Amino acid sequence: MTRGRRSIRLLVLIAVLAIVAAACSSSSDDTTTTTTAGDGEAAVTTSPAQEVDFTFGMILVGPENDRGWSQAHFEAGKYVEANIPGATMISLDTVNSADRPETSVEQVVDDMIEQGAQMIFATSDDMRDGIEAAAAAHPDVPMIWSSGDSAWSEGEAYRADLSNLGNIMGRMYFGKEIAGCAAALTSETGKISYLGPLINDETRRLASSVYLGAQKCWADAGNDPAELSFEVNWIGFWFNIPGVTLDPTEVTNAFFDGGADVVVSGIDTTEALIVAGQRADAGESVWAIPYDFAGACSEAPDSCLGVPYFNWGPSYLDVVTSAIAGSVSADFQWIGPDWSDINDIDSSMIGWITGDALADDASAALDEFVSGLADGSINLFTGPLNYQDGSPFLGDGEAGTDLQLWYMKQLLEGMEGASSS
Repeated sequence: MTRGRRSIRLLVLIAVLAIVAAACSSSSDDTTTTTTAGDGEAAVTTSPAQEVDFTFGMILVGPENDRGWSQAHFEAGKYVEANIPGATMISLDTVNSADRPETSVEQVVDDMIEQGAQMIFATSDDMRDGIEAAAAAHPDVPMIWSSGDSAWSEGEAYRADLSNLGNIMGRMYFGKEIAGCAAALTSETGKISYLGPLINDETRRLASSVYLGAQKCWADAGNDPAELSFEVNWIGFWFNIPGVTLDPTEVTNAFFDGGADVVVSGIDTTEALIVAGQRADAGESVWAIPYDFAGACSEAPDSCLGVPYFNWGPSYLDVVTSAIAGSVSADFQWIGPDWSDINDIDSSMIGWITGDALADDASAALDEFVSGLADGSINLFTGPLNYQDGSPFLGDGEAGTDLQLWYMKQLLEGMEGASSS
């Protein structure tokens, strides 16, 4: 569960007071500090002068400044530091087999624990084997594997033996549905393309979410559903690795050359938006929607329709607070938006920032769509829906369960592109 700042601070205060009492420390007046958290957001923290001494490790699959997935996690670590006086993050980025072929996740965890880390965050689906092995090797160190399902007792990969490894993930399919709607409300050609990373259950779910959002809003705008084209191409990893993946810049240019006028990105970095900005500067009517990070639109604001993003800070603050208090547990958390304010940095796991390029009338229609998602009157994962090969995914009137949505085995019928590698 996410919590508002007031409740989080209360938990932090309780944990701090417990540590102070145990150490028989004398009390002193409260102090107020102002730090910078997130993408320039000011965080004001009131806390006892006595600070905690807690170090946590953050393992990133990509660069910490990628304007996408990895930066969102890195900024969440900074958010934790800003809200728990004395908490310290140690981090290592580009932990993947291409950038660091001699470095394993297990080695990184060992090194971080040697440096004093009392909790570890592993932030990529690709880290499954490494973080599971590390959790087994260090059973007394709480760890979080973001995007994983090892702690889900109903899941296909449940590890009951790893009582120190929890999972946190955001219900990004909501953000992707919003992205698809914005794309359809803007497209003049009816051709929308999706720049995908590698292919797995998660990425099929998110690409399909964009498609469903686009379908819904294209039809609601009075267009013929048969005239909507939706093409997916996968580069082979979460971001560009020269010589290993397809070049996302080339793939995006190929989308636009083929008649698409909106490209929605599913990769960790912002190439799709950068290309759209370059082509728009040359006079083309093209747009893009980046992914993951609240500040991503800044790469080409005049071509950005908006960005669905993860806000890991509140959930990470929650589990670090629990670890300090000695009450952390290995839970599976799949957290949705705070529908009262999806852009509340202190409560909402999933957000959407409307970009400068989204027209006012489209923005108003998008707001109505978001309201429908919030009150439940719109549930796009309701059947009848078929997989790409025509086999049934959801029956007529059947609403998808968490298990059905998490473990999507194909793209949906009507989508163009590969469902498997």
